[in-house]
Amino acid sequence: MFEDLKNNIDFFIRNKTRFSRKNFEEKDLKKIEYNNLENLYIEDILSQSFIIRQNKESLRVLDIGSKNWFYAKGEYSFFRRFSENIYLDGVEVDAYRLYSNFYSRYETAKYYIKDLNGVNYIVGNLLDIKKKYDYITWFLPFVVKEPHIYWGLPKKLFCPEKMLHYACSLLDVDGEMLIVNQGEDEARIQKDMLNKLNVKYIELGEIKSKYLEYKYKRFGYLIKKN
Repeated sequence: MFEDLKNNIDFFIRNKTRFSRKNFEEKDLKKIEYNNLENLYIEDILSQSFIIRQNKESLRVLDIGSKNWFYAKGEYSFFRRFSENIYLDGVEVDAYRLYSNFYSRYETAKYYIKDLNGVNYIVGNLLDIKKKYDYITWFLPFVVKEPHIYWGLPKKLFCPEKMLHYACSLLDVDGEMLIVNQGEDEARIQKDMLNKLNVKYIELGEIKSKYLEYKYKRFGYLIKKN
């Protein structure tokens, strides 16, 4: 109870003050090199998961829970293969969380998307989005309460079934959504949730890439809207 009260207060303060240093720029060469690998990883797993017809007139893509969106370039590079007109939105409810360097997620995300045309970082709740999308990506969603609380989010924002159902409703006809979970336990919970909501999906199994191997295994589900 105390922890949730603290999270509510902290969340309220950072969203009201929106404090951050300005004009973030990554200068650490090791971090830049690792980030390049992270983007190659994202592009690789999207290539494994989505089958997209060539020469689409335009593509509308949503990334849910983008944090500082360090991987936006990987998503952009993948979808740009199939259309010159990319409209890529990333939504993050806790965009003003500060890092130890006193830059916020929002200010950091601005750096990662600055040269990507048609890319938009949305500060807000997924449940407030009204547009339809051809493709949705959702990496490491909160499916259990403990990590959600640990990362400083108010308990009132924890509604995984409601968010999953709403995310599915944002898919346009023939749209697809990729969900990637961390660890077998969370993947199992995600699968149970999909079944409970009668969502049609393809179980992709463990997600692997030659570019990066994370400490905890990752598992994927592909949802298709007919």
